[in-house]
Amino acid sequence: MVHIEVRPPVAPTAPTPAGPSGRLLSRLPGLGIVLALTAIAVPLGRLVPVVGGPVFGIVLGVLGGVLIPAFRSETCRPGYDFASKTLLQLSIVVLGTGLSLQQVARVGISSLPVMLGTLALALGGAWFFGRLLGVRGDTQILIGVGTAICGGSAIAAATAAIGAKRSSTAYALATIFTFNIVAVLTFPPIGHLLGMSSEAFGLWAGTAVNDTSSVVAAGYAYSQAAGDQAIVVKLTRSLTLIPIVLTLVALKIRRENRAARALDAASEGSYEGATASIRRPLPWRKLVPLFLIGFIATAGLRSAGVVPEAWLPTLSLISSILITAALAAIGLSLRPRELRDAGPRPLLLGAILWVLVAVGSLVLQSFS
Repeated sequence: MVHIEVRPPVAPTAPTPAGPSGRLLSRLPGLGIVLALTAIAVPLGRLVPVVGGPVFGIVLGVLGGVLIPAFRSETCRPGYDFASKTLLQLSIVVLGTGLSLQQVARVGISSLPVMLGTLALALGGAWFFGRLLGVRGDTQILIGVGTAICGGSAIAAATAAIGAKRSSTAYALATIFTFNIVAVLTFPPIGHLLGMSSEAFGLWAGTAVNDTSSVVAAGYAYSQAAGDQAIVVKLTRSLTLIPIVLTLVALKIRRENRAARALDAASEGSYEGATASIRRPLPWRKLVPLFLIGFIATAGLRSAGVVPEAWLPTLSLISSILITAALAAIGLSLRPRELRDAGPRPLLLGAILWVLVAVGSLVLQSFS
C-alpha cells in the first residue's frame, strides 16, 4: 500500500530587504526607539552636566531594554546596530571641530611632560592592574583609554576602533562616570588645601579628570583662570586619541592575522597554508579607520579657521546627540547578565587608575 503524506502548505517567508531603501526600512523601528530615548537623555544631560547626556543615554537604553519587551524585538536590531556603529563613528568626526591646534600650542611645552606622564600611568596601570585583577580584553582597554584621555569620548572612539563588546562599553562608562563625580566634588577642596595656583590646578584637572563637562565643572569651581587652563589642557589631551586609536587598530589586526594563520595551518596542514594569510594584502581602511581620518580633517578645518566660532556650540551639541544616540543603542542591546558576569573588578580597576593618575599628575607637576 502506498501512503501519501499530505503536508499543509508552507507560508512563504518575507523577503529580506535589499538595497539602500530596504536597509533603511529595516533600521527604522530600532532607530525610532533610539531617537526617542536620545530626545530624553540630551535635555537631562544639559540639566545635570556633571552626568552628561551619554551616561543618561546608556542608562535609559539599559532600562528600556530590560523593562519593555518590545524594545528587545529582533526587528529593532538593525536600527540598534546602525546607531551603535555608524552614529558612533560620525560623532567622533564631529568631535574634531572642538579641537584647535592654536589653543593646543598655547598650552606650552611645560605641560606636556605631565600630560604624557599621566597618559603612560593610565595605560601602563590598566595593563598591569588589569592582569592582576583578571580584568582583560575590551573592558581593560576601554577603562584604561577612558582614564588616560577624555572619558566617554575616548571610550566611544576606542569602541568604534576595536568593535568592543556592549557590556565592556557600559562598564567602562559607568566606571568613568563614578570617578568623574568624585573628582568634581573633591578636587577643588584638595586644591585649596594644597594651596595650588590656578594654573597648577587647571593642569591637574585637565590631566586627571576625564569627561569635558567634569573638567569644566572642577576647573571653574576653583577659579576662572583654572577653568580656562583646564579646558586647553583637556583639548591637548584629546589629541592623543589619534595615536592611541591607530595603535588599537594595529593590535586588533595583528590578533586577527594570528587567528587567520592558525586557521589556515589547521585546515591545510602545511607551511604554505600557514603563510598564506601573511601575504594577504592589508586594506588601508582597516589600518586607518575612516572616522579617524574624519576626526583629523575636522580638527584641521577648525584650526585653519574654516569652521566659524559661531558654529561651535551647535557642532558640540550635534556631537553630544550622536554619542548619546549611539550609547542609548548600546544600552538597548545590553543584557544585565553581561554586567553581572563581570563582577566588581572593573570598578576596582577604574578606582586604582583614577588614584594613580590624580596622584601622578601632582607628583609630575612638582618635578616640572
